[in-house]
Amino acid sequence: MDNEVYRNLRHNYLVNLGDGAFFGFAIGFASFSTILPLFVSTMTNSALLIGLVPALHVMGWQLPQLLTAPKLTHLSQFRPFVVSMSIQERLPFLGLAVVAAFLPVIGIKAGLVLTFIMLTWQGLGGGLTANGWQNMIARVIPSELRATFFGIQSAVANLLASISAIVAGLILDRYSSPYNFTACFLLASLALAISWIFLRMTRESERITPAPESTQSLSGHVLRVLRQDKNFVWFLLTRVFSQFATMAFAFYIVFAVNYHGMDEVTAGIMTSVLLVTQTIANPVLGWLGDHWSRRRVIEFGAMAALSSALIAAFSPSLGWFYAVFILTGIANTAFWTIGIAYSLEFGTEEERPVYVGMANTLIAPAAMLAPMLGGWLADLAGYKTTFIVSALAGLITILILHWLLHDPTIQSPSDL
Repeated sequence: MDNEVYRNLRHNYLVNLGDGAFFGFAIGFASFSTILPLFVSTMTNSALLIGLVPALHVMGWQLPQLLTAPKLTHLSQFRPFVVSMSIQERLPFLGLAVVAAFLPVIGIKAGLVLTFIMLTWQGLGGGLTANGWQNMIARVIPSELRATFFGIQSAVANLLASISAIVAGLILDRYSSPYNFTACFLLASLALAISWIFLRMTRESERITPAPESTQSLSGHVLRVLRQDKNFVWFLLTRVFSQFATMAFAFYIVFAVNYHGMDEVTAGIMTSVLLVTQTIANPVLGWLGDHWSRRRVIEFGAMAALSSALIAAFSPSLGWFYAVFILTGIANTAFWTIGIAYSLEFGTEEERPVYVGMANTLIAPAAMLAPMLGGWLADLAGYKTTFIVSALAGLITILILHWLLHDPTIQSPSDL
């Protein structure tokens, strides 16, 4: 890591925390798991369309990342690409505000079509930005600090998202639809604009890019990595199985309501327990990842996922679900926050865009299949079956992490 990176470290740390903080604040006003599905539900009763809202976000984030790798490989700086492309993941929220404001005029059908156009645009914009953003962070935050950084950034984002979600709830309660949604989406757009300003302030030094003649096709590069880097293949498999290890998470609330009589107040408390756990776990696990082992922290997260599923399946009373949601928060943090930091350790700096793209794009089918499998198993044999299968996937994840995956060779400062 050159001296310029360390000279700008405090500045880059703070401005990227600001980016994450206001991005989280924005998502509280337009949550993909609550506010946006609720908005869609005002236009349709279709469970398929409502469920498509978070699915588009996840798939949009993961699928395009590998496609941007060839371009990123030849960039001397990632920041201009990230700043420009990030507009595509932020502007659609303003479009959603316009759709909501004019919904009484354009009608339900047009509103639905335009809403899903905006959601698709937003998801793809996020995915096209994501690889470059992760590589930019890898350039401006030293390896030994990355997990802690991602942890603190996620914690601040979760905290501000919790605050803005409360404000959004008050807006939705006090104002009539669709203008309450218009206000929420406008506030999200404003927060995202502030977030973008912080992002734009990132200072990144230029790097020497590989000569075009020394590169190979994207498919050839991917196949070479899969053939030669067996350790990375094991990492990909942990990413795949972790999708199934966490598929039970989406059904815990429904199961607790249907089988343990959880009321709405308790459901809200459980959600708060989850958010508070993630807010605390992010910096703690991030610090452990930097000072102990990122692989071991992810393994600990897999143990938490397995335990949460087994406790949910065999809990004799509702009180056990406090432990379930605490363990869920730990698992979410380990798989997401530490997983991002860990994926940045594979390959050389020149190869990193391809590695990051593969770590996300290649697991997208599993991310889509896992919740569908969980729902199908629940309909076929009950929620407990879903939880047990999820626990088995968690066990496989643990075994791979413990016995087959090894920590990649950390790149020396001179390589970064």
